[in-house]
Amino acid sequence: MNMTYARSGVDILKEDRAIKALAKHLTFKRRGLGAPLTEIGHYAGLIDLGDFALAITTDGVGSKVLIANAMKKWDTIGIDCMAMNVNDLLAIGAEPLAFVDYLAMNAPNEHITEQIGVGLQKGCKIANISIVGGEIATLPEIINGFDLAGTCVGLVPKERIITGEHIEVGDLLLGLPSSGIHSNGLTLARKVIECSAYSYEDPFPPNPKKTIGEELLTPTRIYMEVLNLMKECEVHGLAHITGSGLLKLMRFTKGFRFDNPLEPHDIFRFLQKEGKISDLEMYRTFNMGMGFLVILSEKDAKKASKITDGRIVGEIVEKGITVRDIVIK
Repeated sequence: MNMTYARSGVDILKEDRAIKALAKHLTFKRRGLGAPLTEIGHYAGLIDLGDFALAITTDGVGSKVLIANAMKKWDTIGIDCMAMNVNDLLAIGAEPLAFVDYLAMNAPNEHITEQIGVGLQKGCKIANISIVGGEIATLPEIINGFDLAGTCVGLVPKERIITGEHIEVGDLLLGLPSSGIHSNGLTLARKVIECSAYSYEDPFPPNPKKTIGEELLTPTRIYMEVLNLMKECEVHGLAHITGSGLLKLMRFTKGFRFDNPLEPHDIFRFLQKEGKISDLEMYRTFNMGMGFLVILSEKDAKKASKITDGRIVGEIVEKGITVRDIVIK
């Protein structure tokens, strides 16, 4: 049987319905200073602070912690936690400022917490951000192992907020490479390994110098160069490609045609082969080599390519999401 994200335990459609069931009750809005500027559903929420907006987002590492546990290697997942939040702030045009972490454990373990702290510190340096607080909760009846999440706040002048409303047909798509699988789709990735002849400790076939577990634990890239890009170029939209892959782009009103996509990393090809996963399912689950997307006018395409390590991967169309001949939506 071909593996899918839903069969591995994560049904994106059910998750979407669950989110809508929750969000439909969240209708009260504060008035005056601190009133919301965006509806629930974008990468980050925005709060009115006069000439500026305070951006806020929250996210976790997800089931990547299970691979860290299996490998007994916890010194990189703090970077993932930081990245998942910081990249969502960048995707609305905000500069990250401060972070608080939340660590829920079945029992205190100072060896694990120390290693998590190492990763959080590295993430802070990359993102130029301070951790100003946090919480460690011991919940033996609820948690089996531990869960790591965080909340990040940033600031953006109101005139520089980027929500995608200025995207036009003909705009170009600048794809920024991912560092690997990042922190999404790991439930499917773990299921593939569990059902294969491999283990996390085995050498990764495309690069035997690393184990499969080490490859999967490669930290999520933090895209701080996007801040400079926004200063130099006319950016119309930004997207952090996370869980559900290119389906993340459905929050925009225009369509996306990727006729020159970035080459997927070896880890994606390996998982696809071992799990007999379709091309469509791969692009609906993983970042497939592109962790961040910048939508900008054609006149700034060359300049943007020089500022980052990305390249033009496609253009904006009227509707739909396609990768070459693969129809995503």
